[in-house]
Amino acid sequence: MRNTRTLTRRALVGAASVTAALVLAACGSGGESTGEAGGGSGSAPASADATAGAHNAQDVAFAQGMIPHHRQALEMARLAAGRASSAQVKDIAARVEKAQDPEIKTMSGWLTAWGEDVPAASGSAAESMPGMDHSAGSGMPGMMDASGMEALEKASGAEFDTMFLTMMIEHHKGAVEMAGTEKDKGAYRPAASMADAIVTSQTAEITEMTGLLDRS
Repeated sequence: MRNTRTLTRRALVGAASVTAALVLAACGSGGESTGEAGGGSGSAPASADATAGAHNAQDVAFAQGMIPHHRQALEMARLAAGRASSAQVKDIAARVEKAQDPEIKTMSGWLTAWGEDVPAASGSAAESMPGMDHSAGSGMPGMMDASGMEALEKASGAEFDTMFLTMMIEHHKGAVEMAGTEKDKGAYRPAASMADAIVTSQTAEITEMTGLLDRS
């Protein structure tokens, strides 16, 4: 009887030792998985941050080009409040300003963090980039030249509405083209996300503005 109790006790102790070893192994494995997900200690979170922060020349070109492109859109949008006669045109202009002004700030922050030049804000949008001018179309798709901007500034009422919609459609098409290039060739994740948002929102606005023009 004593031998039976001894054997049973030894079996229980052995089983407990195996269970403890398995628990410790599982805990060790779980800690490594947490680290890989960015929730634990170790080098994994730093590696993930480095990947998210990686950028290339296309990302720089996207930000440096889209900032003055957005600035011109804001110039056009801010004219609508005092010149447009259509409530829909004023609404579109307000949405353009609400969306693109924060994007300019965000892209400027990227360039600063990367040690790259932020296009100057003084003067017209086309003057924000070296070597660019309205007469040359600013070298970016959809940008208006000096004569187009001057004509829009002088227009009012229904004439302004038609000019604004026509010009903003072309401007949006240019932005969508630039954003598409960023999605295809860029490396910086936040820039790709912004480019995707630009394609989605501005494509929808192109459809909306085209409908307004067709009904005018």
